[in-house]
Amino acid sequence: MDEILTFSLDEAAPDRTAVLAGQGIPPGHAVAERIDVLYAAASALLAAAARPRGVLLEISAAGFAAVHAGEGASAAATPVGAIHGRAEHLALFAVTLGEEVSREIARRFAAHDLALAVMLDAAASVAADNLAGLIEQRYAAALADAGALPATSAVLRYSPGYCGWHVSGQRRLFAALRPERIGISLGPSCLMQPLKSVSGVLIAGPREIHLFSDSYPCCDECATHDCRERQRALAAGRAGGAEQGAPEQGPEGPRSSQWTW
Repeated sequence: MDEILTFSLDEAAPDRTAVLAGQGIPPGHAVAERIDVLYAAASALLAAAARPRGVLLEISAAGFAAVHAGEGASAAATPVGAIHGRAEHLALFAVTLGEEVSREIARRFAAHDLALAVMLDAAASVAADNLAGLIEQRYAAALADAGALPATSAVLRYSPGYCGWHVSGQRRLFAALRPERIGISLGPSCLMQPLKSVSGVLIAGPREIHLFSDSYPCCDECATHDCRERQRALAAGRAGGAEQGAPEQGPEGPRSSQWTW
């Protein structure tokens, strides 16, 4: 499976609560009217500028082992290092909102429209993460449709730069996946362009392989321990499984605009 994918922005549209939380405004907190005006303006700019796309490539266990080894800079023990050997299926992925979003954010900062620039940046970050969640769900759906994802299995994504997988791992990932096909490039520091892009590996396997303890040495460097929430969602059946993989239906069928699986 080697697919270039397009999405509608509706699928990846950022949730207001998540966008505001990214700026330090907790859920349920009352906000001034001007904040809602900024959010509406940022949402309109994002809708006009975003061109959501993705690329996905299935890879063998041996192939991913070479990608994960990278340049030897990763921690000696990592969650991905322990998990991928027990995977049933593996796929590299990258998703992006497109370069125009980054340009629009830069234009707002250059014009000293700082409040709108920050709001747009936050909205785009949430939308990019939503895209990564969508490709995770759709891969799970594709495997389930093919009878290759048992109900006891799940798909979760992992990215270089997190959980002890050194960011330099992007170089081998990019060499295998070739995300330049959808306009994503990799800089000398392994920073992706466009900035609102996400890459990594989708690991499909028994749910229990994703339920690791965040007690690895690399976990001491983590400020968020987001894995705990992902694991709670997985245990509750709210993430990773085939039941989450079916595309949301509208009046004319799936909202995804170009899925061929």
